[in-house]
Amino acid sequence: MDATMWMHHPRTAQMKDFLSDPQRFGQLKSVHSIFCYNPGPDFLANDIRIKPDLDALGSLGDAGWYCIRAILWTSDYCLPEKVTALPDTEFNESGVIVSCGASLSWGDGKIATFYCSFLTNLTMDITCAGTNGYLRLHDFVIPFQENVASFYDVSSSRFATLSIGIEPIPSEHKVATDLPQEALMVREFARLVASIGENGTEPEKKWAIISRKTQLIVDAVKASIDRGFEPVGVGS
Repeated sequence: MDATMWMHHPRTAQMKDFLSDPQRFGQLKSVHSIFCYNPGPDFLANDIRIKPDLDALGSLGDAGWYCIRAILWTSDYCLPEKVTALPDTEFNESGVIVSCGASLSWGDGKIATFYCSFLTNLTMDITCAGTNGYLRLHDFVIPFQENVASFYDVSSSRFATLSIGIEPIPSEHKVATDLPQEALMVREFARLVASIGENGTEPEKKWAIISRKTQLIVDAVKASIDRGFEPVGVGS
């Protein structure tokens, strides 16, 4: 089970419609994602996510997973050619990552970066820049509100006369939902299981494929950190 809950919010499908529109968004050129939170001293001393024998990838394996998934989601799950961890990764006394970042490149002019941390105030941003448009949101992991979530987009941006503003102003889109994204995720999981058990259908391969691709990038970032922040190629 993939269990990346934000992917099941109806906002995600609406944002993907914009990103897939060649007229409104165009070709994806840049993505930046951030997921960080400061859980406090008890978490940093006792949680399994900072224990080398329990969850040794730390903030990279936790918050970084969401950032990397966001990047892959924007790029239709096309794996990058190269991953390079950014210097100044922070570790706890046990050597577990508590803060890190990385850059990803595809070789076609598209680049992405992310930052994840257990030491920084709660931030959950995605920004996407295309040749014709731009998309951003500030709560992609867990929406600020349970029943509605927003994102902003704009196409054909330009400076206003005398460069004293921007035209057009980005549009805010509010997407309502009767169920929180976590419940929608469980409902989809139950639907898939029921389809196999009751109708004999084959298991849905999508989630396993994109989970593996996400983990490939997580592993590449860790390898880059271990190799002194050298670029690491990503296998298929």
